[in-house]
Amino acid sequence: MSLTYDFYNPTTIHFGKGQVSSLVKHLSKDNKILVVYGGGSIKKNGVYDEVSKVLEGFNWTEFSGVEANPSYETMNKAVEIVKNEGIDFILAVGGGSVIDGCKYLAAASLYDGDGWDFLDGKAEVEKALPLGVVLTLPATGSESNMASVLSRKKTDEKRFFYSPFVFPQFAILDSSFMNTLSDRQLANGLVDAFVHICEQYLTKINTSLVHDGYSETLLKGLVKLAKDWENRSDALWQENLMLLANQALNGFIGSGVVQDWATHFIGHELTAFYGLDHAQSLAVVQPQLLRVMKEDKNEKILQLGTNVFGQKGSVEEIIVMLEKLYESVGISTNLNDYNIDDKVIENVIPALKSHGMSSMGENENITLDVSEKILKMTMK
Repeated sequence: MSLTYDFYNPTTIHFGKGQVSSLVKHLSKDNKILVVYGGGSIKKNGVYDEVSKVLEGFNWTEFSGVEANPSYETMNKAVEIVKNEGIDFILAVGGGSVIDGCKYLAAASLYDGDGWDFLDGKAEVEKALPLGVVLTLPATGSESNMASVLSRKKTDEKRFFYSPFVFPQFAILDSSFMNTLSDRQLANGLVDAFVHICEQYLTKINTSLVHDGYSETLLKGLVKLAKDWENRSDALWQENLMLLANQALNGFIGSGVVQDWATHFIGHELTAFYGLDHAQSLAVVQPQLLRVMKEDKNEKILQLGTNVFGQKGSVEEIIVMLEKLYESVGISTNLNDYNIDDKVIENVIPALKSHGMSSMGENENITLDVSEKILKMTMK
């Protein structure tokens, strides 16, 4: 079947060392800018100083404290600042969590109701403040897409929304900003990007040499970086991860193809209840989901083995290759290795049901019973 799709991505990418100076191309001295960042690492690695230098003479203030899983509660504090101080431009300086939080901030600041309405489906975004990004941690691709994921602490929920209004206007990708990232952060970025591609690739056979070929090129790049893990501090290694993670979820490889995302939806609940890193939850869920759904995904899993890992083998052998890939960079695929209790099924399955995730996957046949089977297998 031929592909039919519309592809739109308005984000300008400024890639390479020193590109933080490109900020001035997008900002005006008339803007009232809110610079948003996380726990303060940008003050240790020099990014804060570089951004401050470029913004000298501009009207800006700051908001910090965005969590690794950005929360509704924290971002609403920023909403109050934006509304009270008349902020008209948001600059996210950080990784996917800061960017996702800022997408919510951009939309909620121009909304009269409760911003959570966007995440639980009660309302759609109709307008948002302009947003720019200085990326410091590559993983989610959020710097050039229209998706945002947010957590609500009070209810142990992790939800998402999409809107073309929250596409960043620009994203500055300078891999030198990665040089103080921990091994855990780098591994999370690599695994996150790999699973993002798989959610768009490991579905149904399609006729597009470009889409499958591009996905496989990106996946092979990530496999190469994993094999070259000992050189993860090198500038070229980090530059490649930054670009690969960006291309994994800028929208193109998924345009016109059937997508899955069940691994993400189940993983979101694990993060909401147990605080797993996003990539940790994906590494735990994906291999078991592939085992359970191997009849649906048989052809594409075999294609992954041949075209990405360069090996022919059974579906099970290829899934084991995936597990070894994640574990080679220090991310366990066993849920028991994380801080969980004996209520995983009791917590996650009702949450999936309440969030409308009772028929997931490219064939919409990952039911709650199937999700329960997958979860039980993650605790190996």
